[in-house]
Amino acid sequence: MADIQSFKSVRPSAELAEKVAALPYDVYNRAEATEVVKLNPISFLAIDRAETSLADDVDTYDPKVYAHAKELYEERIADGTYIKDDESAYYIYELIMDGRSQTGLVAVASIDDYVSGVIKKHENTRADKEVDRITHVDTLSAQTGPIFLGYRDDATIDGITEKVMKNAPLYDIKADDGIAHRVWKIADSSDVAEIQNAFKNISDIYIADGHHRAASAVKVGLKRREEKSGKIDSDTGRVESDYFLSVLFPQSQLKIYDYNRTVKDLNGLSADDYLKKISENFDVEESGGQVRPDKKGTFGMYLEGKWYKLSAKPALYEGKDVVGALDVSVLQDYLLGPVLGIADPRTDKRIDFVGGIRGLSELERRANEDMKVSFSMYPTSIEELFDVADAGLLMPPKSTWFEPKLRSGIFIHEI
Repeated sequence: MADIQSFKSVRPSAELAEKVAALPYDVYNRAEATEVVKLNPISFLAIDRAETSLADDVDTYDPKVYAHAKELYEERIADGTYIKDDESAYYIYELIMDGRSQTGLVAVASIDDYVSGVIKKHENTRADKEVDRITHVDTLSAQTGPIFLGYRDDATIDGITEKVMKNAPLYDIKADDGIAHRVWKIADSSDVAEIQNAFKNISDIYIADGHHRAASAVKVGLKRREEKSGKIDSDTGRVESDYFLSVLFPQSQLKIYDYNRTVKDLNGLSADDYLKKISENFDVEESGGQVRPDKKGTFGMYLEGKWYKLSAKPALYEGKDVVGALDVSVLQDYLLGPVLGIADPRTDKRIDFVGGIRGLSELERRANEDMKVSFSMYPTSIEELFDVADAGLLMPPKSTWFEPKLRSGIFIHEI
């Protein structure tokens, strides 16, 4: 049973929400983040990446950076950029991209559910990538980037969501990239209780995206539990650091995009020898145009100005567990590894990964310019992600690409 609670959000004033909402901190390098903040000083990126307003010689992870982030956050509270809700609520968060709506519930999830496995993972995390967010959350005493969670559809939660969305939203904003973001508040006590009870009947919650943010929030929470230093809610007596900020989407609302591959060279093979070699495990068919795979077991390949359709031979899937049967695993195990010599895609500098949102033309560009051969993938399904997590296994790197990205700074959970 999942412990998913309402909370008292810190959030931007309605007139400033459009300027405050920011893409996640890790989609920018330092120079890009600095330029964004220069153009829009109240973007939440200024707090998420506080080095952007410090001298260039200050290291990104210098303690000064986190102290400055706290200063900026407190200034934004004081000047009214942010308001603090005085009642506990859930929030509905709708994102619309290319005409497709995706609607989730903003809430806080239990760190104990994460530890016990009710909240399931499908990726490993790296300690060095966690340190930055641990320090940021701990210094601000606030969680600012929501974790992207999924769950199997529930009629009660769907019904309340549909009812509340008939009202006017708190926020109705359109970002520079054309993606619309709309927010509603669920504060009615009976609705809040129904949602909380509905989640108690849901035994599995899945991290779709944000494994490092989740691990960081949990580690801060456990640290504060040991120190007995977590913020206590005056109404409920709940220790806020025992929970982490999340947006939970029902399975039917989730869409995974393809996460494509491009490789630097043919591992010493000529194009003819390479094509002959891969035909041992794949049926290779030249195509007259771009190949976007339309079913599991098929791949597009762009090499020397030509597109090919690759179809994995059925034997490649026989006797495999849920991870071995993923298309990303099949391509790695039978082509990228044995033919192109990519033994570890996590560390090999000869391979790069291209989010499907960038299109097939980007795969062509890379293969024509700085790489040699590109592969378009059929997206991993939500059910495959759930199955891998249910089995307690891990996906290969770069198996899933989610769009649109949740904005940071719309919801803040103080701990």
